[in-house]
Amino acid sequence: MNGYRSSAAGTLIASLSIAWVFACPFALGEGQPDWIFHNAKIVTVDEHFRIMEAMAVSGDRIVAVGPNEEIMKLAGPSTQVVDLQGRMVLPGLIDSHSHPPSAAVYEFDHEVPSMESIADVLAYIRARAAVLPKGEWIVIQQVFVTRLKERRFPTRKELDEAAPEHPVMFRTGPDAALNSLALKLGGIDRNFQITDGQPGFVEKDPVTGEPTGILRSCTRLVKVTSSAKSPSEEESREALRKLLRAYNEVGLTSIVDRSGNDRTIARYKALLDQKQLTCRIFITYYVDAQAPIEKIEAAIDRAVAHPLHQYNPWIWVRGLKFFLDGGMLTGSAYMREPWGVSQIYGITDPDYRGVLFVEPEKLYQIVKLALAKGLQPTAHAVGDGAVLALAEAYARVNRDFPVRELRPCISHANFMSPEAIALMAQCGIVADLQPAWLYHDGATLVAHFGLQRLRYFQPYRTLAQQGVIVGGGSDHMQKIGRRRSINIYDPWLGMWTVLTRRPRGSDAPLHPEEIITREEAIKLYTINNAYLTFEEKLKGSLEPGKYADFIIIDRDILTCPVDAIADTEVLETWVGGRKVFP
Repeated sequence: MNGYRSSAAGTLIASLSIAWVFACPFALGEGQPDWIFHNAKIVTVDEHFRIMEAMAVSGDRIVAVGPNEEIMKLAGPSTQVVDLQGRMVLPGLIDSHSHPPSAAVYEFDHEVPSMESIADVLAYIRARAAVLPKGEWIVIQQVFVTRLKERRFPTRKELDEAAPEHPVMFRTGPDAALNSLALKLGGIDRNFQITDGQPGFVEKDPVTGEPTGILRSCTRLVKVTSSAKSPSEEESREALRKLLRAYNEVGLTSIVDRSGNDRTIARYKALLDQKQLTCRIFITYYVDAQAPIEKIEAAIDRAVAHPLHQYNPWIWVRGLKFFLDGGMLTGSAYMREPWGVSQIYGITDPDYRGVLFVEPEKLYQIVKLALAKGLQPTAHAVGDGAVLALAEAYARVNRDFPVRELRPCISHANFMSPEAIALMAQCGIVADLQPAWLYHDGATLVAHFGLQRLRYFQPYRTLAQQGVIVGGGSDHMQKIGRRRSINIYDPWLGMWTVLTRRPRGSDAPLHPEEIITREEAIKLYTINNAYLTFEEKLKGSLEPGKYADFIIIDRDILTCPVDAIADTEVLETWVGGRKVFP
């Protein structure tokens, strides 16, 4: 290797106040490291957030970190020595919430353009109608109304005009907007009633009584068929391999899959067996919380019995995931106070608070079963009502037996409250948050709720002050590409977001009192996320004995202008002492 050119952004700090070496046996004269990286700014993210000059690696582990002079003494005849010429080195980044198997194959049939407006949505529908036989379904997934210029669902009439001879579903998570043909095929008319005992409702025009086309938390009522090409298992594995490589390009070395199942776990395992796995995977096993408690317990038992429930540094089945409420992007998150009548979300009921899928007693039973059997439960909980309900369920279990060491989790936790945060601190509850939601959706949320109700929206500073451990994630669901993905999996944009709290299209920060430091932003994607997956003693910082998961970047994110952080480029990514990018 030839090293790197010096740059102002990567200049090494002038001096170290203390010369010291973290060391393993190599520092004591036993053997020699495979690699030494020196003349660097190595951000250890250790307990004291120390900055070092050099690092030695042997096999898949870091063996020493310290000043150039001391680490260079460890070099032997076969040690490969790399002069980084002042570049910054960070621990490999970790994403606490993603959905790689489905995201990887989302565009397998055809490329889906970005949609920024209702006009873009309708143009895509017309384009699909022109190539699909009459009667074929046209489905748009996860183009959120909060991110469209008009900030609303496309209307039934607009969908009808775009594709009168094709059933159309504009689906955003648990909610959807349908055209007339889709409603007809679903048997949904003015007299339709939900009779399966599950959540949701069909919105109807208050004057005519006819369905508006919007379904709340009940897209299950419509049976969509598709002639789109489906990937084979081999093609799915190859698409997943490519996506994990794309993660490596932005510095990710570990991810949490928040909807694992037997089929997708086997897909990861196949990549591992073929030595093609380039990210470490923490699996959260998905269960349907609407199922009878006996079936949920059986699913928990399957997860516990899975061979990969025993620790494996590459694939670990350790969590349990279910849905507790709807979403903030669709106007169905469960709130403590009514959402309010809204054109943005199509809400007409002034008392509407969103949708809660699991009542308190069953919620308590589910999380207690998981915790008692050693799994880390988490639930999709977005609204402040759902977040508090989940925190209260964990606190109730904590009265039965201590839960702190089991690290019960809350996924998303966008709308929080002092009461929920206090319970999290008290019981050791952790959370995975997605900063990109603040970036993408903050301006729409301000337009709907106003600033006061957003006081505890992603409150990173308050959480840190209360000692609550939270990690940064993406909730990546679709497409490959640093900035074209939904949701964006770029961790550098995530760091920039928590450092500025500036939503897209807005010059004003959203509650700047919740801004955190650069060091804390780095921890969100490193040691904090390692803690969320019980691996803080194995990764998340650059210390001897830990896995050699690290990245080399093109700028000093501790000193560069804050707006430059979002565009950070990763020069190299290493996982377990092996370079996986480029």
